[in-house]
Amino acid sequence: MDGSGADFSGMINAKSLFDSFLGQSGQAPGQDQFRAPAGFMDQAKSALSNINGGSFAGGAAAGGILGMVLGGKGVRKMAGGVLGYGGAAALGALAHRAYQNWQQGQSPASAPVATQAETQNLDQRFLPAAIPAADGQPFELALIRAMVGAAKADGHLDPAERNRIFERVETLGLDAEAKAFVFDALEQDIPVSTIAAAAQTPEQASELYLAARMSMDPDQAAERAWLGALSHRLKLDPALAAHLDRQADAGLQPTA
Repeated sequence: MDGSGADFSGMINAKSLFDSFLGQSGQAPGQDQFRAPAGFMDQAKSALSNINGGSFAGGAAAGGILGMVLGGKGVRKMAGGVLGYGGAAALGALAHRAYQNWQQGQSPASAPVATQAETQNLDQRFLPAAIPAADGQPFELALIRAMVGAAKADGHLDPAERNRIFERVETLGLDAEAKAFVFDALEQDIPVSTIAAAAQTPEQASELYLAARMSMDPDQAAERAWLGALSHRLKLDPALAAHLDRQADAGLQPTA
């Protein structure tokens, strides 16, 4: 156990929960998946149509638990929607592209951004399921904690808001273990040190930072300080962090 809550190792279908957390609607046959109440996804997509131009990505994020956690900031939902559309592969593609650009010494401001095609031919090291987190739990659970921790960094997730999310999660059909994990993450203070301690490879460190960065708008001093502390704890080269910021802001680009 890492201090952020119970040990959920081996009890949860981590990939299914991760995809559902992001609001990803598509899943391979035979994989477990909870389903939102009828009409919920359509309502979520409609609510975001003015923000995202009706994009499926934004609707996906709103349909997942992440959309509830992020609250009212449309930009956050748009960023989360990139992951909601592509799930773990999208996160891996963005991290991999940032890593490649950094290794090649490119300028973050003008470096190429990841495309949807890159999710289909991804270096296995950048798949969240490649190896477990440093504590032995599935790495997808560490990514969820990073996203929740980042979303709470601005202090908007007060007790009333948490209760509202709890009530909604109860309607989503999660099994007892998955619900316990989500509730635990929302209730607990998740220190930056705990998030960073989950990384046992440079690739995992990059993905933890990227997941956190895509779950916040670092437009407040407190959020920037939180993100800087996470980068420091993860021992990220500042140039690599800048490349990860670039990918988070750009998101996946359509394949030419």
